[in-house]
Amino acid sequence: MVKHITLVLITAFVVLFFVSFAVASPDSPEAIQLGLWTLLPPLVAICTALIFREVISALLLGLLVGSILMTPVHPVDAIVRIPADFLINNLADSDHASIILFSLMLGGMVGILSRSGGTAGIVAIMERFAKGRKGASFMAWLLGVAIFFDDYANTLIVGQTMRPYTDKMKISRAKLAYIVDSTAAPVASIALVSTWIGFELGLLKDASEMLGMQTDAFMLFLHALPYHFYSFFTIVFVLAIALRDRDFGPMRAYEQQALKDIDSSRVEGIEPEQLSESQFVTDSARARDAWIAVVPIVLVILATLVGLYYSGLQTAPEGSPLFVIIGEANSFQVLLASSFVGVLAGALMALIMAKKSLTDVTEGLFEGMRSMLPTMIILTLAWCLGDVCNRIGTADVIIGLASENMPVLLLPATVFLLAAIIAFATGTSWGTMAILIPIAIPLAHHFAVAEATDGIHAMHLVYGTIGAVLAGATFGDHCSPISDTTVMSSLASQCNHIAHVRSQIPYAAMSGGVAILVGYLPAGFDMPPWVGLILGMGILFFLPRFFKPNIE
Repeated sequence: MVKHITLVLITAFVVLFFVSFAVASPDSPEAIQLGLWTLLPPLVAICTALIFREVISALLLGLLVGSILMTPVHPVDAIVRIPADFLINNLADSDHASIILFSLMLGGMVGILSRSGGTAGIVAIMERFAKGRKGASFMAWLLGVAIFFDDYANTLIVGQTMRPYTDKMKISRAKLAYIVDSTAAPVASIALVSTWIGFELGLLKDASEMLGMQTDAFMLFLHALPYHFYSFFTIVFVLAIALRDRDFGPMRAYEQQALKDIDSSRVEGIEPEQLSESQFVTDSARARDAWIAVVPIVLVILATLVGLYYSGLQTAPEGSPLFVIIGEANSFQVLLASSFVGVLAGALMALIMAKKSLTDVTEGLFEGMRSMLPTMIILTLAWCLGDVCNRIGTADVIIGLASENMPVLLLPATVFLLAAIIAFATGTSWGTMAILIPIAIPLAHHFAVAEATDGIHAMHLVYGTIGAVLAGATFGDHCSPISDTTVMSSLASQCNHIAHVRSQIPYAAMSGGVAILVGYLPAGFDMPPWVGLILGMGILFFLPRFFKPNIE
């Protein structure tokens, strides 16, 4: 660790010294001539994290490089700017604060449930229905698909609910984090009722109105839904991996270690035996104790659904359909309120059913919250780095590089890759959608009108491009170590963050590669999307047959 930190610091001084002189203008010292330099902060952060496997120092280094780019001739001001500007602004953001409080309270709820024996009861129940490693992985996948209405709620609930049982089945934390991450955003992005749909419809509405298109935004979304190749493929691929218990690459190495009770993908400082004692004791676990955990978790889900409906009802036009009402809801406030309901319900169940004292409940609450703190730091730094990238125009530079001489037949595939690169570099799928939708739809519409022989074929190119943006943003977000959902998946699974990133990238890349080959490339040649969906899902469902079994 000391060696890694020393190397990071040396690298930081070299990079900052070079950047300070490279970006300063000799004519106007305050001016910044960036260009390709805007790519440096995310590249430094991502490469440093993957090389040294230490994410906090990597994010700080990327943030420092970005701050230097914005203040090249005043390095002291650049350092001061990190806490005084980026950290303060991102922590003061109401949505960010809501996510932090939501995560802390949900973690506190799980801490209470662990103290009161609720998680032990859930393990006892799962032993009856989810037999062995395959059953545990399948149950995690099923819960991920079932909690479709919000990716944050999905990630934290599924990860923390399944973790005790997957630990017992000797499934690595990296595997759990992959299942959690890959059934959160992909499911929420294609669900007709979710916190994503309002944001997506808003972007589509603005872009279609700008072009004078008569198509309703929701109809645009429905027509583009079959082109979400990556999202559909990822969901199917996770299911296939879970059912076959076969892996490759870093994931298989982590699974092999977990089978030997040496799971290096765990968060450092938390040993398997400590987790076993605190989270489940099979001899004393009783099925009825599961109600201590089930009631608060179900109340969180119900409170979120009811809250989304009630919140959306306040701003949605009268007579709006359900998907519009949910889309209009303030999801962050709703999640915050629902997590508070969960804490209260967990405390009451612990006091009444488990006969615990107030001291036990309070200690369980604090233990659960403390388990969230390291990843909350990573999440905050990731937001700050995304803020830097937004201010210096990283995404604009990537778009400029990719959009020159773009062939019309390759438009969907190119847009998918472009969205993935932007999301990977900036760590935000929603931000990528907001950047690309206003650019990609007019571009697709222009090409479609100029090249297509009739209106139906013209709109297929538009639909394919919309699907490419939305799915590509999810793909890049999955692969990015600075993405908030990637961080939260590590958090919920208590998985080492770099272990999660290293093990997930090959799987995400496989789904993304199949999406390009059988989905977005043929879409440019006007192949019906259902053909690509059938081919891709068939390939990815049977592909794990060729991986080596984890248990040999």
